[in-house]
Amino acid sequence: MLRLIPTTGDYAGLRRSWKADIIAGVTVGVVALPLALAFGISSGVGAAAGLITAVVAGLVAAIFGGSHVQVSGPTGAMAVILAPIVAAHGISSIALVTVMAGIIVLIAGVVGLGRAVTFIPWPVIEGFTLGIAVIIFLQQVPAAFGADAPRGERTLPAAIHVVTHADWSVALQTLGIVAVIAVLMVGLPRIHRSIPESLTAVILVTVVVGFIHLGVRRIGELPSHLPAPALPHLDVATMKSLAGAAVAIAALAAIESLLSARVAATMSRSGPYDPDRELTGQGLASVASGMFGGMPATGAIARTAVNVRSGARTRVSAIVHSIFLLGVVYLATGPVSQIPLAALSGVLMVTCFRMVSSSTVRKIMRSTRSDAVIFVVTAVITVCFDLIEAVQIGIVVAAFFALRQVAKRSSVTREELPGPAQPGDDAIALLRLDGAMFFVAAERISTAISSGAHSDTTVRVVIIRMSHLGMLDATGAHTLAEIVSDLEGRGITVIIKGVQDDHLKLLEGVGVIDELRHENHLMTNLDDAITHAREHVSNESVSPAGC
Repeated sequence: MLRLIPTTGDYAGLRRSWKADIIAGVTVGVVALPLALAFGISSGVGAAAGLITAVVAGLVAAIFGGSHVQVSGPTGAMAVILAPIVAAHGISSIALVTVMAGIIVLIAGVVGLGRAVTFIPWPVIEGFTLGIAVIIFLQQVPAAFGADAPRGERTLPAAIHVVTHADWSVALQTLGIVAVIAVLMVGLPRIHRSIPESLTAVILVTVVVGFIHLGVRRIGELPSHLPAPALPHLDVATMKSLAGAAVAIAALAAIESLLSARVAATMSRSGPYDPDRELTGQGLASVASGMFGGMPATGAIARTAVNVRSGARTRVSAIVHSIFLLGVVYLATGPVSQIPLAALSGVLMVTCFRMVSSSTVRKIMRSTRSDAVIFVVTAVITVCFDLIEAVQIGIVVAAFFALRQVAKRSSVTREELPGPAQPGDDAIALLRLDGAMFFVAAERISTAISSGAHSDTTVRVVIIRMSHLGMLDATGAHTLAEIVSDLEGRGITVIIKGVQDDHLKLLEGVGVIDELRHENHLMTNLDDAITHAREHVSNESVSPAGC
């Protein structure tokens, strides 16, 4: 528990880096402002909730999180998962579900589940990210066309409905705004890399729209101060109905935050991150955000990358980012309220194209057929069905291909007996088990051993070498017991050689040792096993009873 608590060591080196941290914090704050507003609107909770989340959750996660350079706040993936919850339960449910999800993430960090993200394969992560990018883009179609999204429709059908029923007198104006935003965001960095393209584009478009009095929808009124913190109304029936949504939000928050922190650790020289503390910090951040009327927060990969590239070294940069946005709340909500919704849609649409690089897609598609299938399946399920189900199914598909690959490398090889040949050696079969004998490969290995013993009628002794066997599970051990029982039942003596220590207890537990003709037939040395096998063959040639 002590390592989950903030310490002065979190700010080691601040004396040398404080200027760079402040500059990085202001820079990422400028980038975060339009995204926070846009994701708040996209989720259905509202621009104010997105801004509050960036301020409150960003500050709490910066202090309590496990990464020195992570920047947290509202994200596109969270907006995607919140939109149907708002449609089904109303905006009033968001505060409660945010606190519930935060508590779940907090508990996950306390009990040490932070390392679980390492079990998610790269194609699943990239497929999930691509699916999220597609959903966010489709969610912006209504605002880009100056229309309302149909209630109760999934993202893809809703986007199609808006396009096919567009009022082009309005749509041409809003699509023009989106096009200008896209051109500015692509062109401004080519003029100078230090220009904050998204904020600059939004400011320029807002000024022009106001100057020509273009009648398009705006963000509208925003709070000029943070609301007082308060616990959401606790109702047992409502909590039960939101339980599934809270678990889904918590899973997404944990996955996205840990992935972002892992990416940040590879980009930054600030040192490694603590995954359990990161979950603890993100859990506390969502709880605090819910109490202030915000939405669930996660680590934001894009904003974290901007933070690192801007020179951030300590948590001060993320703290400054939140303070900068807090200043916007108290000093600039008037101008911000005049931003056209279509401008924020343009920002998000451009952001979607930057979420997954074409080079990454090409690398995955050119890697292996199984990885390409995993990538495509995860992306399609994310777009068409559910975010969490997409990750779960992606992991299952990846596990299937991985197990199949391991099973292919599992084999039974008949070896020649070492040393000079002796009379009766043709009656001894030395079999080496390679790879893994587990539930996927056990039946195939059993068939290979049994069919080999059946086809060669001269075999009287079988030596099974297990020193090369890397993995053995209960199914494999049970199958081995059946093999031994079958061979011994047909009068073939079985000697098992080289059982690893961690496999021996399993073999004893499922009865493999009991099936051997004699306990001495479990050996550790190959020469001893061959010598004993030759004695069996010699004795059986004199007396069928053997030994």
